[in-house]
Amino acid sequence: MSLVAKHIQDIPYSGIRKFFDIASEIEGVISLGVGEPDFNTPWACTEKAIYTLEQGKTTYTSNAGLLELRQEIAKYIKNTLNINYCPKSQILVTVGASEGIDLALRAVICPNDEVLVVEPSFVSYKPCITMCGGIPVVVNTKEENNFKLTPEDILPKLSNKTKAIIISYPNNPTGAIMEKEDLEKIANILKDKDILVISDEIYSELTYEGKKHTSIAQFEGMYEKTVVLNGFSKSFAMTGWRLGFALGPKDIISAMTKIHQYIIMCAPTMSQYAGLEALTSSLSSVDKMRKEYNMRRKFMLNGFREMGLDCFEALGAFYLFPSIKSTGLSSQEFCKRLVYEEKVAVVPGTAFGECGEGFIRCSYAYSIEEIKEALLRIKNFINKL
Repeated sequence: MSLVAKHIQDIPYSGIRKFFDIASEIEGVISLGVGEPDFNTPWACTEKAIYTLEQGKTTYTSNAGLLELRQEIAKYIKNTLNINYCPKSQILVTVGASEGIDLALRAVICPNDEVLVVEPSFVSYKPCITMCGGIPVVVNTKEENNFKLTPEDILPKLSNKTKAIIISYPNNPTGAIMEKEDLEKIANILKDKDILVISDEIYSELTYEGKKHTSIAQFEGMYEKTVVLNGFSKSFAMTGWRLGFALGPKDIISAMTKIHQYIIMCAPTMSQYAGLEALTSSLSSVDKMRKEYNMRRKFMLNGFREMGLDCFEALGAFYLFPSIKSTGLSSQEFCKRLVYEEKVAVVPGTAFGECGEGFIRCSYAYSIEEIKEALLRIKNFINKL
């Protein structure tokens, strides 16, 4: 008899990892599967971390994070979203935005509480809810709406057990964004309800074609009931530094800090100093990366359309979510055959929820040369079909 808790046994392994593992065993594979910037961390941030180590600044920080860092985060959010958060009581520095998801859920979810999960979505949301004893309730978005969340999607899923909703825009895996008028409709539904909104905005800096990121916390009645999660991984190419932050109401952030205090203590000290440097000197590097991503986005989008795959124009993050329904293959079968027959690794849409069936996720966080070759191989695969 296994001593592993049944609810943990029942959680499936990530659908993303399955194809990474297959790809790692095949020589010459081009992967479009990793959601990770291919740029180096800005040198000023790395240099700051090295200097911190040389100075012996390797002790714990405050549980909530360096006050100087929280102050700069507050300035950054004020400048980008025009929202005021108190550095001392409304900001928590976390080990990546991923820890923020876990903390926010554990701070509010009791056994059998329901949490709405807008899908397709990042793979960790539903498992984190289950590990809290909560019940994930899926809210499907649709390709015909460019995978934007609509009131019609949410309303049938609300119940007297609904405790929270997780939204994530710009979206992983679809690259969809929610503009101001889209979010306003959602805010109008939720502002009078006793429901916490957990808004994962890790891709907030990566929007294109002049679109400006909007947070649901900006709308009347939502600031008091929204936890905003963000971090340095995507915007500053700092994935391995494991540095994120949570913003929200004092009581929720206090509860999250209490959990964080017992399980983590604090985010890595040298990473915090690197993050401080990112916000004070390296914002221009974000602009350079965004321009490069936008060029790759357009190139990949045209490539898919030219080979006959339907693909809506994603305007955020660094993913495209083309439909492969015309091939007659399931998402799993398409991806498995593609990696074995043409040595290209992409992720099946079903890794992000059942409504992802018939789609694949492709990241353009790769060099243009790799993207060109991958598109040629995908086109060859489709032609053979």
